[in-house]
Amino acid sequence: MKVFITGATGFVGQEILKRLHESGHSTRILARHPDSAKTRECISRFGAELHSGDVLDDKSLTAGLANCDAVIHLVGIISEVGKNTFENVHTQGTRNIVSAAQQSGVTRFVHMSALGTRPNAVARYHRSKWAAEEIVRGSGLDYTIFRPSIIYGPHDAFVNLFAAMSRYSPVLPIIGSGRSKMQPVHVTDVATCFAGALTQPNSVRQTYDLCGGEILSFEEVLDTILRVTRRKRLKIHLPLALARIQVAVLEFIFPRLLRKAPPLNRDQLLMLCEDNVGNPGPANAKFGIRPVSFKEGIALYLSP
Repeated sequence: MKVFITGATGFVGQEILKRLHESGHSTRILARHPDSAKTRECISRFGAELHSGDVLDDKSLTAGLANCDAVIHLVGIISEVGKNTFENVHTQGTRNIVSAAQQSGVTRFVHMSALGTRPNAVARYHRSKWAAEEIVRGSGLDYTIFRPSIIYGPHDAFVNLFAAMSRYSPVLPIIGSGRSKMQPVHVTDVATCFAGALTQPNSVRQTYDLCGGEILSFEEVLDTILRVTRRKRLKIHLPLALARIQVAVLEFIFPRLLRKAPPLNRDQLLMLCEDNVGNPGPANAKFGIRPVSFKEGIALYLSP
């Protein structure tokens, strides 16, 4: 099968590319920056074909889907900067790639959403992801939608961030109570599901939660990272009021002065304060996932 992939150069995208390559599929990747090191790595490691374009530029997409059998749509952002807003990237970008698939006659469409996505979500991130899901559901394509929890693995930006902080700082910050629940999922399990959906006809028009087998509080996640790295650090709870002020400053400075997305934004703050859990059973049964514990999973790349 020939698969067109958006977001292939990211942390999750490269793992999915690897799994598709190992399964004998050929791939073509959409790249905004065709000369970047990550793009070159995808081409050299996995034999991917290159198509230059951007999900925000609908005219750049259709030609890339020629002779493809399926689309895996992974593009997403967690912070906004410039034209890369949640509504533009998640909603309009999905509308553009769905339209390109329809015009190209590509009927199989596997879509990356997010756990917690719903129409009345408190975070714009989740509401924009819901709008994207609605576009996919109404497309007439043979879709499968996956909603991952926080994804961890050797190159993630979540576990590795706190592991790095614990290496250089005697203090780890916890926003609010630290009791909000999450179900981190390993990136290899996510890749298995995305690749497996391509050859599972009975996964068509289905939506699956992708979660680990453990429900952990945010503070328990930090405690597990500290245990695995064999470190002891002081944990300080930051009041939400103070965190909101810090976020406002970051959202002002980073996009305007540094032309970069802020490391923390209002939506992330909102999502950190609510539970983010789901039902991993259907996906695990369908795609043969046997999740390891969070501690075992991060030990594979964090253990001293």
